[in-house]
Amino acid sequence: MEQAEFTNMCMILDGDNVLIQERPGPTWPGVAFPGGHVEHAEPFVDSVIREVREETGLTIQDPVLRGVKNWFSEGRRYIVFLYEAHTFSGALTSSDEGPVRWVPLSSLRSLPLASGMENTLAFYESSSGSEIFYDASQDHWTMRVM
Repeated sequence: MEQAEFTNMCMILDGDNVLIQERPGPTWPGVAFPGGHVEHAEPFVDSVIREVREETGLTIQDPVLRGVKNWFSEGRRYIVFLYEAHTFSGALTSSDEGPVRWVPLSSLRSLPLASGMENTLAFYESSSGSEIFYDASQDHWTMRVM
């Protein structure tokens, strides 16, 4: 039986601005969209709403699943559900996960993006495909968009 770890990420848009999180620390530093782990027996949509609220203070409404990013590492499949939201309420507040702020979407690529975020952003901007798969079957990572 395959073991899997489920996570999520949400691109939150407010007009031409996007919400970013500046992730500190050695594990996955850089600019990313808010998100996190899916709890045991938690619906995926509920998990992204909860994670965004915990990390940003905002409560998103009607997140739309844009696709899935996944890969195998150390005998385990890692799956990231990629959501997008345009409607939210609450006051923007940073958390221990890192500071959050609005930036123009057009300037996002000029920021120090977390590993893999360049591909994730390109996926969000694309109108085709529903899955990013990173294949490490060779001695290097190959990305496939399907």
